[in-house]
Amino acid sequence: MSWDQVIDTLWKILVTQTGIVHVSPGNVLMWAIGLFFLYLAVAKNFEPLLLVPIGFGIFIVNFPLAPLMGVTEAGYPEFLSVFYHYGLEWEILPSVIFLGLGTLTDFGPLIANPKVLVVGAGAQLGVFVTFLGTLLCGFTLKEAASVGIIGGADGPTTIYLTTALAPHLLGANAVAAYSYMALVPLIQPPIMKLLTTRSERLIVMEQLRPVSRMEKLIFPLIAAGVIALLIPAVTPLMGMFMLGNFMRECGVVKRLVDTGGGALMNMVTIFLGLAVGATMQADKFLGPKPLLILGFGIIDFAFCTAGGIWTVQVLNYFSKNKMNPLIGSAGVSAVPMAARVSQVVGQREDPANFLLMHAMGPNLAGVIGTAAAAGMFIAMFK
Repeated sequence: MSWDQVIDTLWKILVTQTGIVHVSPGNVLMWAIGLFFLYLAVAKNFEPLLLVPIGFGIFIVNFPLAPLMGVTEAGYPEFLSVFYHYGLEWEILPSVIFLGLGTLTDFGPLIANPKVLVVGAGAQLGVFVTFLGTLLCGFTLKEAASVGIIGGADGPTTIYLTTALAPHLLGANAVAAYSYMALVPLIQPPIMKLLTTRSERLIVMEQLRPVSRMEKLIFPLIAAGVIALLIPAVTPLMGMFMLGNFMRECGVVKRLVDTGGGALMNMVTIFLGLAVGATMQADKFLGPKPLLILGFGIIDFAFCTAGGIWTVQVLNYFSKNKMNPLIGSAGVSAVPMAARVSQVVGQREDPANFLLMHAMGPNLAGVIGTAAAAGMFIAMFK
């Protein structure tokens, strides 16, 4: 074999069997984005359980020729395509995440003060403001709906709705949702102080009444039934959420509760993060819309926070027992982080004022409210 033949053979191997000559500026940029998410997770502790697998997924999927998100010669999905196809397109992973969340949730504060369901609904204001804003910026109806739900600060619901309506925006929407969830302690306090007076922030609420075991058992059954009747599109999510909660409250399946809220949820979180990160390939992700989504996300979140606060202020006009408007900011679905922020901001004004349990009611109502908004969008546009 001559030297020319050797060089030609080596060149063919280099071109067809390695990704070196196929690396594009877009690949390099996506590597940087993936590494940035890993930095946020590791160095800044921003949603590490999701940002580590998402960031690593972004990093490895942007290596040219890597057999991760395509189809094999035999027609089978490649490695990460399996997680995406069977986990997200089939709507399995978000629903299983909700099962685990249900096993970790105590609906007691919501049952004890059911009027905070209205606060959870009011906190969806940003969803509809952003929906209209993205439409004006050239997004389609389905795309606008999937972006609007980001303000609910509920990652699995955002993924569920985006997969159903605008799967090409999945990476950008999921990253925006989880990023702003991690930034709740930074975003919400200035808005809370801006929209409330000091006298409102000093309101001390009456202690919540005790909730019986029977009430806690009945609630997930009633909630699952009502949601399945009124918003059937989100029954997979909320049905699993209420199943997890019923298992928690019935007290006879402790092993299932431990598994659902522990090992199972951890495994699904890994697969979910990898599948989301794998959708962020350079040729699909880089463009003006992902940047607009990140910008609209912060507007969305701000209006959702404001909507919850304004709803409490309106309710106070018609109620003898005043609620502290700070708990309205917890109407977004970032459980329990948003409720903790209400507690922290309240105690800056009065260290003896404990708002955490009061804020958990709107926080859980926000989960239901965001799911209701998602179900409405699916019913309208799918």
